[in-house]
Amino acid sequence: MYDVIIIGGGVCGAAIAMYLSKYDISCCVLEKENDVAVGTTRANSGIVHAGYDPEPETLMARLNVRGNELTEEFCIKMGVPYKKCGSMVISFNSEDEEHIQKLYERGIINGVRGMEIINKEELLKREPHLSDTVTGALFAPSGAVVNPWRLCLAMCETAAENGVEFFLECPVTAIEKLPTSFIVTAGGKQFEGKYVVNAAGLYSDKIAEMVGANDFEIRPSKGQYYLLDKTSNWIVNSVIFQCPTEKGKGVLVSPTADGNIIVGPNAESGNARDDVSTTREGLEFVRQEASKTTEKINYRENIRSFAGLRANSDQKDFIIGESPLVRHFINVAGIKSPGLSSAIAIGEYLVDVLGDCGLIMYQKHDWKYAKPQICFAELSNEEKAEYCRKNPKFGNVVCRCNTVTEGEILEALNSHIKPRTLDGVKRRTGSGMGRCQGGFCGEKIHEILCNYYGLDPKEILWDKETSYIVAEKVGDAQ
Repeated sequence: MYDVIIIGGGVCGAAIAMYLSKYDISCCVLEKENDVAVGTTRANSGIVHAGYDPEPETLMARLNVRGNELTEEFCIKMGVPYKKCGSMVISFNSEDEEHIQKLYERGIINGVRGMEIINKEELLKREPHLSDTVTGALFAPSGAVVNPWRLCLAMCETAAENGVEFFLECPVTAIEKLPTSFIVTAGGKQFEGKYVVNAAGLYSDKIAEMVGANDFEIRPSKGQYYLLDKTSNWIVNSVIFQCPTEKGKGVLVSPTADGNIIVGPNAESGNARDDVSTTREGLEFVRQEASKTTEKINYRENIRSFAGLRANSDQKDFIIGESPLVRHFINVAGIKSPGLSSAIAIGEYLVDVLGDCGLIMYQKHDWKYAKPQICFAELSNEEKAEYCRKNPKFGNVVCRCNTVTEGEILEALNSHIKPRTLDGVKRRTGSGMGRCQGGFCGEKIHEILCNYYGLDPKEILWDKETSYIVAEKVGDAQ
């Protein structure tokens, strides 16, 4: 029997698992997909918000500001791509300026440090490529960008390093409440646990329904994006928001932690929970809105368009805590923006929540971080030479766009949570994320996966179930 069963391997489930791994309890994570970080975590803006947007005295406000601090610390420790570039909310008229003043005052209450309201002259000095119609901005120096899936993976690896078990391809199909425990049926197996943490993202209300804890509803919202090549990274220096609306924080133009520029998202309600399709109408809306911020975007530099889904709920705040309907069933649901920014703080907070629910925990003395991911391209020449001396496969560049080596891919394959697909390798190493989007390296990575797992080429997937790369062998070339 486990002390805690966590349902969901996204960034919140990962953070909770990592924090619980610091204590002498047994814990597992059940993830329905073939990898972690493949739901909302995989497709979002990658923004670490400063914390001026949430209403004061909410969980969002408290956990956003705390999460901002913890995310920086963790990323530096684990080598997760992270850039503290600051964020700006720009104004175009007097109404926007009034709203910015309210955001500033809210940020002060929430504990955001270093904010300032700057005029048009100062704004264009810092961001010379913005539209001349801007009138000023709220600047928050603690705003940042992060690679969201690398953040999630680093927390999962650390949790696994310290004893948390991960079960992939284990969709939860039933939960039975016993007098002192739960029986969770997932992936055709049964798992028994004293406590269940529901961190199932877009499906968290469906999971809650299984045990009679359905007092909230998830309402998915889709957002579409453009991802520009690194040659466009001169357009903006900071995360640039327009004034938010009831639908969200609006279309942004921002650097990414990996050196690209991201533009988006729009906000579409009423979508299916697995609908990540892009549309001409949605992307055109993003272009029109982004043109108000800057007219310098060259969409010929777009290397990928994609969509992500937010787990919006029927409640304004995060839903975090023991269900009022089922004892020892803990919901971590409705984690919309600033969910990514708050994730590590949510993990920290869940320790207190579980303690208040009666879980007895004693801190470990031998807890440690997982081994950081190697990024060969960022090593010094001396370090590169040393890696190649120890393992010549580090000298074999597989992905030319991002200079990812075979040695890095094999390191990822030897991690606690092994990638099983091309996209799984991409999320860990950055291969296939450059200008060619895997056009050159995809075939080689496919071969590496076949050799490592001893599988037929037809058995290797691009991403999720049925995303086959090879359907059948055509025959030998004549």
